[in-house]
Amino acid sequence: MTSQTLSLDELLTALGAPERLPALKGMRRGIERETLRITPNGELSQQDHPLALGAALTHANITTDYAESLLEFITPATDSIETLLEQLGDIHRTAVHHIGDERLWPLSMPCFVGGEESIRLAEYGSSNIGRMKHLYRRGLKHRYGSLMQVIAGVHFNFSMPESFWCEWQALACKNCCSQRFISEKYMGLIRNVYRFGWLVPYLFGASPAICGSFLKGRQTTLPFEQLGKGTLYLPYATSLRLSDLGYTNSAQAGLKISHDNLPAYVASLRRAIQTHDPDFAKLGVKVDGEYRQLNDNVLQLENELYAPIRPKNTPRRGEKPSDALARRGIDYIELRTVDINPFSPIGITADQIRFFDLFLVWCLLRPSPLLSEEEIARNRRNQTKVVLEGRRPGLQLETDGGELGLKELGLSLFDELGKVAALLDASCGGRNRYGATLAALRERLLDPELTLSARLLRELKAGNKDNGCFGRELAARYRDELLASPLEYWDEEYFSGEARDSLQKQKEIERGDSQSFDEFLADYFGYADTPV
Repeated sequence: MTSQTLSLDELLTALGAPERLPALKGMRRGIERETLRITPNGELSQQDHPLALGAALTHANITTDYAESLLEFITPATDSIETLLEQLGDIHRTAVHHIGDERLWPLSMPCFVGGEESIRLAEYGSSNIGRMKHLYRRGLKHRYGSLMQVIAGVHFNFSMPESFWCEWQALACKNCCSQRFISEKYMGLIRNVYRFGWLVPYLFGASPAICGSFLKGRQTTLPFEQLGKGTLYLPYATSLRLSDLGYTNSAQAGLKISHDNLPAYVASLRRAIQTHDPDFAKLGVKVDGEYRQLNDNVLQLENELYAPIRPKNTPRRGEKPSDALARRGIDYIELRTVDINPFSPIGITADQIRFFDLFLVWCLLRPSPLLSEEEIARNRRNQTKVVLEGRRPGLQLETDGGELGLKELGLSLFDELGKVAALLDASCGGRNRYGATLAALRERLLDPELTLSARLLRELKAGNKDNGCFGRELAARYRDELLASPLEYWDEEYFSGEARDSLQKQKEIERGDSQSFDEFLADYFGYADTPV
């Protein structure tokens, strides 16, 4: 493939031509928001997934993640931010109407956890696929423990419209395969997120504190300070969720997943899935007739890779994610480093979404050379610094040219982001929404006290409150707000119909199984992987 690499400015100028601007319309976004069901006194729910919410295995919008109490709300992809927020709000309203006096936990780090035994693994029925989903979670419990798995976040799914790809491809290369070009550029986006992704926890990290129960029995060298009766915090932390205490699995630090191109990514992911791990083998796979994990490989499934961003193509029934990518290329990307915003009843705001649009388009258009081992290590160190002490005055980050203050580096990146904001605003008729969002967030670089993590800590310190107390207050307030507000996009019939249909679909899947579970697993892991 012959391709011309344009600079960011050259590409912005070309795409900003009046005849090309319309091609930028139609960016599609989807949200997956996780949240724990809790009792009024702030403990994990021990109740089953509510029947009125349908079947977690097959419902289009409401499912569960690791635990039976860990809800996951999923919006369809849409090109309208307003529609996206209306849909997410309706899913929340429907959920609170059907969970009785339970509430939705509004923070990323979990509420009081009485111990591993208080975390019920999610159940998906008696079908082979339902049993596999449950067994996968049992494997996670044996491998890493359950506490890490009840941390919640927001996953932001993003894709550019076909019209955009046609224009860029015409500018960049001749006679090249469209899907190959798209996948190549999305991989470049991913590499740039690894380089500059620390901006996300700095601006929007909202987990600087944890409940002391989260550390029970675990050793840490982090210099925690204490609030209230048992809340632990780091004074300058932004996102403990993304630290080694949270959903960044140090056990996977040795995995060398390549982001050079899509074939290399798929090959390295498959290698991890197919590589025997002696430590996991000690757990046993099937012991005394009962499965403990799906297999004893480095990863049981592709989803066990705890990555900050993933290339995605929606798998078809029975298809592995890596095979979906190999067959059809990258369709969208999933940004996974977003904490729950505790100051929103639905966990995210329009300004955040507009920033993610800006940031991801910038990462896409900016030149993105391959990552060296040295740069990968440097990026990890920068990310760790920001999640543990991102608001520390004078904090230095590493660059190609040596150390540079976070504020100075961030402001220089915002100058580039401003050019992308101008392009996106022009494509939307010059309404300056992206420019206004960027200007407001720029203030957080100038004054770290304006960040979400600083705001949360101020709330805790002002009343010497525990994380749990603050979370319960917000959960009760948001429950009342959601119960009092009407559905905006869907109606009640949509959700009752989806719940009814999902339960029927689960029954049909269970009736349709013709293999034993052992045979099902052997087939799932045994068929040949598709070449990229």
